[in-house]
Amino acid sequence: MRIDGLELEFWRNYLHAKLEFSPGVNVFYGANAQGKTNLLEAIAYLSSARSHRARYDRELIMLGVDNGFVSGQVWNGQRAVTLEARLGRAGRRQLFANGVRLNAAGELAGHFRTVLFCPEDLFLVKAGAAERRRFLDQHICQLRVRYAAALAEYKRLHEHKTRILKDYPQRPDLLDTLDDFSLRMAQTGAVIIHYRAHFVRKLAQHAPAIHSQCSGGGERLELDYKTVSTVTDPLAGAKAIFQQLLDHQQSHRQAELESHMCLSGPHKDDLEIRINGQSAKEYASQGQARTAALALKLGARELFYADSGQWPVLLLDDVLSELDQYRREFVLERIQGGQVFITACEEGDFPRATRFRVADGQVVG
Repeated sequence: MRIDGLELEFWRNYLHAKLEFSPGVNVFYGANAQGKTNLLEAIAYLSSARSHRARYDRELIMLGVDNGFVSGQVWNGQRAVTLEARLGRAGRRQLFANGVRLNAAGELAGHFRTVLFCPEDLFLVKAGAAERRRFLDQHICQLRVRYAAALAEYKRLHEHKTRILKDYPQRPDLLDTLDDFSLRMAQTGAVIIHYRAHFVRKLAQHAPAIHSQCSGGGERLELDYKTVSTVTDPLAGAKAIFQQLLDHQQSHRQAELESHMCLSGPHKDDLEIRINGQSAKEYASQGQARTAALALKLGARELFYADSGQWPVLLLDDVLSELDQYRREFVLERIQGGQVFITACEEGDFPRATRFRVADGQVVG
């Protein structure tokens, strides 16, 4: 899997850019705040229609402009696909694959996959549960179209139910629809839990070995998926999970009414990370947390390969400068094979790499 070319118009600080890439290592280098990360963000956007640092699409459009555009020519096996995203500040985005409009972002899952590693990910282990859920969602959405659709629907339902719980004291009639929203959240939530549990199980087959090698064999990484307490087997089918979610919702219904918050569902899930049997969130040192974060990202990359027989495109956003010499060399050795994009302030010593100098929203070398 690779991307051969990228075209941008009014994307972040790029008025226009048209680039061609090597199938191996590509390096974007230059001073800070020139647009290097914007290029990685654009590539990643083509795989999921999501940005790792923008909540709304309008943030991706150049200031003072109403519309933005990103297009990429990608290869998936022996199949060439042109992916496009047209963004509007006032309207909905439009996504296309070979000129055919896609109905939802989840439909990108069958075309192009990326794994992005940025400096913020080095704190993934120590951050709150929301960041680890984001890690799960970013990767599973690229693997399974059904998961992406369920996640989008669940978020919509959660927003509606939250508004009902907040507003019903002033509008008691809203409670007439509360149970319907809870039922539908349980249906979509069961799908989310099922896929998350299977992803974590597979990730646990890849990440610990990477972690052991990166830590010199002296530490043991363990991963566990934590979800709603009534779900006895998250790996079970969605039908069984659905009933258990309903039971949990019913037991928390009064508490939700009193707190005006949704207290039941996979929006409270977590990925538990342990090092040598202890909670990494509570007890890991900074170095241990970074090694674990590396293992999670590189483990996800290997999981993608195991799923399709193709390496996803790996995007390393200025993370090498944040790592010590040993971990930096470990990453560079581990990423052999597949297409890689690296951002750095200096041109650096990257053997056999294609280099692009970035300055003020332009690729000049």
